[in-house]
Amino acid sequence: MPYDAVSLNGRSADDAGLVFKQADQAWEFAEISQLNYASFVEEVPQHPSNDDRALVDRFHPENTYFICRRDQELVGMICVRDRRPFSLDEKLGRLERHLPQAEGARVCEVRLLAVRPGMRRTRVLPGLLTMMARYCQEGGYDYVVMSGRVSQQRLYRHIGFIPFGPLVGDDDAPYQPMYRPVGNVGVEFAGRFHDAVAPPPGQPVILTPGPVAMPDAVTRAFRQPPLSHRSPEFGRLMQSVRRRLRALTGASYCAVMVGSGTLANDVVAAQLSRLNAPGVIVTAGEFGERLIDHASRMGLRYTPVRHEWGAPLDYDRIAQALAARPHGWLWTVHCETSTGALADLPRLKSLCQRQNARIALDCISSIAATAVDLRDVWLASGASGKALAAYPGLGLVFCAQRPPPDTTLPRYLDLGLYCAGDDSGTVPFTLSSNLLAALDAGLNRQTGALRSQIDADGRWVRRQLRSLGLSLVAAEAESMGAVTTIALPADTVNAAQLGRALEAQGFYTSYASGYLRERNWLQICLMGEVNRSQLERLIPVLAAQLDEMTRAQPPAQSPE
Repeated sequence: MPYDAVSLNGRSADDAGLVFKQADQAWEFAEISQLNYASFVEEVPQHPSNDDRALVDRFHPENTYFICRRDQELVGMICVRDRRPFSLDEKLGRLERHLPQAEGARVCEVRLLAVRPGMRRTRVLPGLLTMMARYCQEGGYDYVVMSGRVSQQRLYRHIGFIPFGPLVGDDDAPYQPMYRPVGNVGVEFAGRFHDAVAPPPGQPVILTPGPVAMPDAVTRAFRQPPLSHRSPEFGRLMQSVRRRLRALTGASYCAVMVGSGTLANDVVAAQLSRLNAPGVIVTAGEFGERLIDHASRMGLRYTPVRHEWGAPLDYDRIAQALAARPHGWLWTVHCETSTGALADLPRLKSLCQRQNARIALDCISSIAATAVDLRDVWLASGASGKALAAYPGLGLVFCAQRPPPDTTLPRYLDLGLYCAGDDSGTVPFTLSSNLLAALDAGLNRQTGALRSQIDADGRWVRRQLRSLGLSLVAAEAESMGAVTTIALPADTVNAAQLGRALEAQGFYTSYASGYLRERNWLQICLMGEVNRSQLERLIPVLAAQLDEMTRAQPPAQSPE
């Protein structure tokens, strides 16, 4: 559930038609100033009155507002701010002196919680709190601080706020400083108020790199009664999955293990460590950098060949690095998920063959999204989610030769143990038959025609995006159809805000990962059940949101 832009499943007439979202339109900011006046001038005498009957908060440009509205009427609001000094800093001095283990912590301040009197026994407050909680958790904050009205202490304590320090304000409007560790507050609040907010009606369009929209056949297969991983039925199912994966990729062997693609890459790193030879790691994005982290943790010797994120690979530099380490290895990402750039696999194979070097690939995002030929590839990693359109939870490692077990490796990282049962369908450790059955069903839909359609749809989407004046991270010649990364102008469009606005319209894109937020990037991914008609509906919605965000300006700040 997103923490803004959701509609309400009401329990009463008062709940009907409520929409929760992050404020981003001029009229919403005007309504905020009027509700601010009604709450903190007329109801609680905290500020002097004025003829405009509007109060613009002195921190307004720095506030992130979450609101609840019904049609064009604002019925509730709350805001979060993380720029110091906070209002509480000014009243109490440096807050870290009052909070446990707060030195170096990330702190934000919650302010301006207001709900119109007639809506205070509805789901407005729980919905606002849920959005605030999600925002604080996803933002990586450690503590939330606030000034809680003394009359509402029972409520604030109920949701985990702890009082500290003396009262602030005055006799007419006394407030108690309070704090709350963020912890798992997003999940906690969503669980406590899970019936408060719900996604918009209709099936959402999932345009993320994972989890993906799964075919009905996949979800039905997952719901079948579980099988023992030692049963003959399980063995036949595992053989079917391995056979289909080998046919899809051209690999000689395929190991299936419990874990994500990260585990599969750890297994690859463990096999590279057995070579006792230096290698080359090529990076051009987040997931290439993660390969370096895998290698460093495994103690591998390597030379990094780094590129700008999204830039075409410099194959001459790669060739030079390999020539300096003949008989070594090369490890890189086939499709760099963070940018959508696709490496030239035949060219990489050729470079390695010239230097008698082994090649290892991260193919987690490319398998089933584009043609992947793993013949002559020593090792490659994959995962059950993404374009295979199954549930996440199974890591895949493809190999050209069956490695023997190696007792010097941790059991979960020993590829030889997984491959020992390749002929019989046995597995060395417990593995969910439900996940395996779902993957088998996902493999049923894999065809060359489907991959061609993904590529065509991706190129169509990118043409539309360019026509809107948007900048794409990867050049068209290097792009894979299933992943498109948009570099948004930070001075006019906030990627997270745009992503949440699209969620309000039923389109779930990717924007929340730290590396995307840091760069103000948003991704549209065509993995799973996505069709052209859904994309044709997305483009005008995206254009309208961009138009609103670039035109909408908050009201001019007035003195308090």
